[in-house]
Amino acid sequence: MCGIIGYAGNKNAANVVISGLKRLEYRGYDSAGIAQVSATAGQPLLLVKAAGKVAELEGQLGKQLDNPTDQQASGLAIGHTRWATHGEPTTENAHPHLSQDGNFAIAHNGIIENYLTLRSKLTQKGYEFISETDSEVIAHLIQDVYEGDLQAAVMTTLGQLEGTYGLIVVSSLHPDTLIAARNGSPVVIGIGQGETLIASDISALISHTKRVVYLDDGDVVTVSKDSFDITSLKNVPVSRDATEIDWNVEEIEKGGFDHFMLKEIYEQPTALTNSLRGRLDLKGATAKLSGMQLGPSDLAHIDRITIAACGTSMYAGMVGKYLFEDFASIPTDVVQAAEFRDRNPIMQRDSMMLAISQSGETADTLAAVREGVRKGATILGLCNVVGSTIARETGRGVYLHAGPEISVASTKAFTCQVAVLAMMSVLLGRTHRMSAESANRVISELTRLPELAQAVIDQEDKIAKIAEKYAHIEHAFFIGRGYLFPAVMEGALKLKEISYVHAEGYHAAELKHGPIALLTKDIPVIVAVPESSGKAKTIANMQECRARKAPVLAIATAGDTDIHAHSDDIIEIPRCEEFVAPIPVVIAEQLFAYHMARLRGCEIDQPRNLAKSVTVE
Repeated sequence: MCGIIGYAGNKNAANVVISGLKRLEYRGYDSAGIAQVSATAGQPLLLVKAAGKVAELEGQLGKQLDNPTDQQASGLAIGHTRWATHGEPTTENAHPHLSQDGNFAIAHNGIIENYLTLRSKLTQKGYEFISETDSEVIAHLIQDVYEGDLQAAVMTTLGQLEGTYGLIVVSSLHPDTLIAARNGSPVVIGIGQGETLIASDISALISHTKRVVYLDDGDVVTVSKDSFDITSLKNVPVSRDATEIDWNVEEIEKGGFDHFMLKEIYEQPTALTNSLRGRLDLKGATAKLSGMQLGPSDLAHIDRITIAACGTSMYAGMVGKYLFEDFASIPTDVVQAAEFRDRNPIMQRDSMMLAISQSGETADTLAAVREGVRKGATILGLCNVVGSTIARETGRGVYLHAGPEISVASTKAFTCQVAVLAMMSVLLGRTHRMSAESANRVISELTRLPELAQAVIDQEDKIAKIAEKYAHIEHAFFIGRGYLFPAVMEGALKLKEISYVHAEGYHAAELKHGPIALLTKDIPVIVAVPESSGKAKTIANMQECRARKAPVLAIATAGDTDIHAHSDDIIEIPRCEEFVAPIPVVIAEQLFAYHMARLRGCEIDQPRNLAKSVTVE
């Protein structure tokens, strides 16, 4: 969601912050702002904010800088991209927010739950509020308690806040210092040569340094261009290890593609190769997932699995349920992560909890992890971002190695999640009742995933042509059975996310239990119907749709002539085993959604109202 960046160094701080904000655009936002400190203590902060895109902010900042004053800018600045929660996306509600005396500026991610109480107290003291946000109280609180020591004022303020925050503070009275703090919203420190950066996401830092330190909840860091010191909220020194980022700035560039989403769809064969590399063992008829840190005897005792996730990750988890139950004979529940905590789930002694999150920062999934910890569960994380909060708090699990995913709509993370879940099912299956022969059949099929993905991507032009036929629609249904049920749920999600077409995914058998009443000639049904155990029944559902004049778009196995008589259009996927079919089916759905959005003129990488990393509950 919201993005923050702070810079202390010898470069043009405003340029660094603007560049960082552009790197954070993918997270989703509706306004942006920057506050720069003068080199002379006590001189006013330069504050520029704008509703809309960072480009608008950049233009406003350029106008300000074209009218220089006598003051010299320091190498210190903070910036923010806001995803509206409290108050509409206006310039007044954009961050950074100033204290009433103008000496302090803050950029805040998260939600302050007791802001109304704090606001009332500050109003009684004579403070005036400009914005509708929950965040502005932080700036006024700092002013209210400041007695010459910026760190002490921030610490005192944090002690009054209830809720979550990733926070950066600057002051005109301290032109060499940034202070940041974390509680429930990610903050990372970038360590450069003669410069130090703070951000909510490593993508904002990668062009300056690959050496980073992740803050934990309760950490407060005081930063200058040459150093940083981390303490607890009780001002006790804290040590955090530095981590080397293992990807390059080129990986977060479009690389000649029109959109990050299309680039990331095309990256799926490589991403799947990286996810599988070194993890499949044909000789031993098993998978090697050392990050799980569970030996064969530990795995053999697992008799129930609970998967907690949201959105796309939850649909990947639904595929995982089929895999774990089919190959490992382990009963598996998939729980929407927010529901996990709210419904007080039962975790038994030999249960395993699996938390799935691309970013590793999803607030509801992180809350589920912490509830699982309280219940003494064995918890594993399945994340894409190394060093993310869920990865660190679970302490064990599996990284996807899919590479950075910039587009808000997840693509390669889903396919890599399914691939990793399949490998986990083999590993668990081999400690239960799965034979070596059965395991090697699965492993052999998993090695085909990159070529299956590429075969679908090679059909982009054909899929784009089909999308032209349906670009005018406003409603669609997706249906499938078995392993394809989660796949069509994900397909419907992709279409609604980026093309703004109202789309719903259903188990094929459910269509006639209500939704069929809505079918007309203007509402197509996208059907996942490759070779599978449920194919015949799904064909019957296709006939039911066509009897109501609804157009049918089938995603079917190449060469399957049975489908032609029951479809208006067909997207072909390669012949493959049923348990891997969700991957090529979803890639076809991704390309269909992409071209639907392109033809409808939608903003594909940053769809309205959505955020990449959902860090609020």
